[in-house]
Amino acid sequence: MKKAKDDMRAEYKRSDFTNLERGRFHKEALKGTSVALLDPAIAKAFPTSEAVNEALLGLLTLAQQTAHVAARPKRPARKRATA
Repeated sequence: MKKAKDDMRAEYKRSDFTNLERGRFHKEALKGTSVALLDPAIAKAFPTSEAVNEALLGLLTLAQQTAHVAARPKRPARKRATA
């Protein structure tokens, strides 16, 4: 099987890819961090990783507090006195 000499689409230019970096998030991945792709609207609302982390930590704290409240045992229903 012959390999094409240049199989890149015509609308792409090699000069567009000169600044790419291989393994850009390799160091972060080794630290145990995660990379997530955000929708454009969310990325606009949370422009930095610190803003995203702060919002998610707040949501996690709220979820934990809510789970604690919801996990309380319910009191048995009171019996009504019949007249």
